[in-house]
Amino acid sequence: MDEILKDHHEHEPVSANIYSNDHSGQFKASDGNYRITALDGMYENWFLDYASYVILERAVPDVTDGLKPVQRRILHAMYEMDDGRYNKVANIIGQTMKYHPHGDASIGDALVQLGQKDLLIDTQGNWGNVLTGDGAAAPRYIEARLSKFALEVTFNPKTTQWTSSYDGRNKEPILLPVKFPLLLAQGVEGIAVGLASKILPHNFNELIDASIKYLQGKEFEILPDFPGGGLADFSKYNLGIRGGRIRVRARIKIEDKKNLTITEIPFGATTSSLIDSIIAANDKGKIKIKKIDDNTADKVEIQIQLQSGVSPDQTIDALYAFTNCEIAISPNSCVIYNGKPHFMGVDEILKISADNTVNLLKMELEIRKSELEEQWHFSSLEKIFIEKRIYRNIEECETWEAVITAINKGLTPYKNLFKREINKEDIIKLTEIKIKRISKYNSFKADEIIKNIELELEEVENHLRHLIDYAINYFKAIKKKYGPGKERCTEIRNFDTIEAKLVAATNEKLYVNREEGFAGTGLKKDEYICDCSDIDDIIAFREDGTYMITKVSPKFFVGKSIIHIDVFKRNDKRTIYNAIYRDGKNGNTYVKRFAVTGVTRDREYNLTKGTPDSRVLYLSANPNGEAEIVNVLLKPKPKLRKTSFDFDFSDLNIKGRNTQGNILTKNYVRKVTIKEEGISTLGAMDIWFDDSVKRLNTEERGKYLNAFKGSDKIATLMQSGEYRLTGFDLSTHFDPDLIHIEKYDPEKVFTAIYIEPKTGLHYLKRFTLEETDKKINFVSDNPEAKLVTISEHSRPNLEVFFDHKRNEKQIDTQTINVEEFIAVKSYRAKGKRISNHFIKTVKWLEPLEDQDNETGAPTPDFDNDPVEDNDINEVKFTPEETPAIQPEVLKKPETAKIPEQHKSKSTSGEKPEQMSLF
Repeated sequence: MDEILKDHHEHEPVSANIYSNDHSGQFKASDGNYRITALDGMYENWFLDYASYVILERAVPDVTDGLKPVQRRILHAMYEMDDGRYNKVANIIGQTMKYHPHGDASIGDALVQLGQKDLLIDTQGNWGNVLTGDGAAAPRYIEARLSKFALEVTFNPKTTQWTSSYDGRNKEPILLPVKFPLLLAQGVEGIAVGLASKILPHNFNELIDASIKYLQGKEFEILPDFPGGGLADFSKYNLGIRGGRIRVRARIKIEDKKNLTITEIPFGATTSSLIDSIIAANDKGKIKIKKIDDNTADKVEIQIQLQSGVSPDQTIDALYAFTNCEIAISPNSCVIYNGKPHFMGVDEILKISADNTVNLLKMELEIRKSELEEQWHFSSLEKIFIEKRIYRNIEECETWEAVITAINKGLTPYKNLFKREINKEDIIKLTEIKIKRISKYNSFKADEIIKNIELELEEVENHLRHLIDYAINYFKAIKKKYGPGKERCTEIRNFDTIEAKLVAATNEKLYVNREEGFAGTGLKKDEYICDCSDIDDIIAFREDGTYMITKVSPKFFVGKSIIHIDVFKRNDKRTIYNAIYRDGKNGNTYVKRFAVTGVTRDREYNLTKGTPDSRVLYLSANPNGEAEIVNVLLKPKPKLRKTSFDFDFSDLNIKGRNTQGNILTKNYVRKVTIKEEGISTLGAMDIWFDDSVKRLNTEERGKYLNAFKGSDKIATLMQSGEYRLTGFDLSTHFDPDLIHIEKYDPEKVFTAIYIEPKTGLHYLKRFTLEETDKKINFVSDNPEAKLVTISEHSRPNLEVFFDHKRNEKQIDTQTINVEEFIAVKSYRAKGKRISNHFIKTVKWLEPLEDQDNETGAPTPDFDNDPVEDNDINEVKFTPEETPAIQPEVLKKPETAKIPEQHKSKSTSGEKPEQMSLF
């Protein structure tokens, strides 16, 4: 046995060379020797062979052409079948099985996935719906053919390397000569043995632009683009390499206070899975919805009806936090490169693709050059053979060798005119020229053919000399031909972090048993405190001054003698606790105001100095920093003239939770009662707007809006020609086409210019924003009217440039004092026509200085009648001349963007003047 094991270790186990088995446990190799292979060794080697096969031949795409083997074989089979007409998918599957020996199911699934990407394959029939997750019809019912793009970019038999199919009966391409970053355009996902690949799809036009930049030696950046649209945060994309992570969100639109509409869904989700996650979150009480309807067809439309009193903004955040409306995707860019799996970023993949495209174009040019040289060679040879009547030299020849010799001898004087030597094959081709062609030979036409060949040959040689420029022009031609309609679908955003506790619906009720020291959502017979969610934290203060924060549960112990318990909001700087406590059994009485912003959960803290037998005499929690007046009753004692006094908490500064406070009195306090409710001692809340995430914040990110309090509102104006007034809640969502945001001022005058759709003429109007809780169109009642630009200055000046091509005569540029041109009207007014002539563009000039009054604007005249001072019949145009309206918001360059590094507060501590997005 030892000798057998020794022999086993000395010889590597063989599998490929085994050709016979006599069923004795021994295998006979091709060299005629029997070898014994241990079972564990067989498993190890065979498993590695299987793993390698799955990685290289099944699951992972090749970086060169961007295709898995099954995809490559499908496209090759379709190319062989291609005649311009559709073919049944069942037929395509059958043809592909000549090359792919893994069953019709795998081929059919791969073919459907290729067809749904809408790039290489034109489809006909029910191919399923990637939005709803519906599958395709049976292969016998649906049809497909190669797209024009695939035929132009993917195939060229002259530059393709071939290998035998699995059974040796056919030839299949090793790689397809793809001249486009196909792998990045389509994306891919595959799971092999111990290895996986997940490459996200990218935008068609952006890939071409990036390829051009790379060939030009410029920097480039490419980010995924999903066909289903949505919003995506690529800040941690990491070039698609392992460890990267992106967040994708559905696009949710607020219709009104009770209705939301989902119009785009995250990549990888379907409407069915999305709705299931929303229903599950609603059942768990995370969100509160009344009804959900799926009206998706060719576009996503999921309507959500909210319960009464539920905030739509908070519901959107909750949908992102608790449902598949936001999902995280971890890319893993793994490809086959030079026959081995490699992990590489999408930038490296694009570079390899661009270099491969250049090499393929070079090969095509070199092949074409060789073909043209052969055409020129034979055309010149034929011309001399016929014009010099060399064919007559063979009239007396009796043998084939004599014919060849005679022709060769006749061509000898002209051999120096050719670019290569004349060989026997050339002479044989000359002998195959028919007498009819010789008799009708046209020398002028032959010269023209040779001249055209020389011109094309010169062009090809020029392309070879300037290969990079040729490749760039190739990419530009592809983009021009196939790029329209392939604009970016996914909006690139930077997402803020949604704290689940702040957006979760209050689906539970908090109760407390103060005597026993228990609290929770399951103590329904005890004292009710407030509504809460099942993920909230709870803060509880005890009579001895200790307090703690713990997670809510059906029943939890917080300690006896509870004097205050409530939901705790981390980092809440506006909730102020007013406290009066006695230090020790007979010590001084202290008073303090403090906030609890962040502590460690389930750890005890103390608002007193920590002296034993200390006791809290008074405690109030004030959500907006209110400061009440209390009456302090002292214990009578000799020589104590005054046994009670009032204390106003507003006289005390707010400090940290660990401060001991100020001495209220050194006398013994019997009782503290509230005398008068207080008002907030906190100043107005400073609000900023971060345009990168389109959210409000108090961390000084983005544009400073103003200080807000009470019923103050925020005014937003959109490119759609609508305005909306909202509160200053930090959870407020804003429209993606927002062009201006500021603190609402009912007397603020705006000036808008829009194009009236019936005439194509420009109108100007001045108006103020009326207070309303609805979204209002301030441009026109006609939904086809397009906003051109808007100014927030009260006294703007305008420069008008006319369209000389569309007007009957040339008109000089005009300058308009808007204040003199039109008075302030209601937003409902039509406005005043700027001119009877067509305008090319308008430009805001430096505004006039504001008048010395409170608002800096003239008193509005709310006359709802449309202003129409010009006769429309004077305008002469035909419907064909009406311009295609392309709205463009004109912005002043010096205030168009607010650099992130510039703080919104000045160094002196004063608030900066309000800035505009225009």
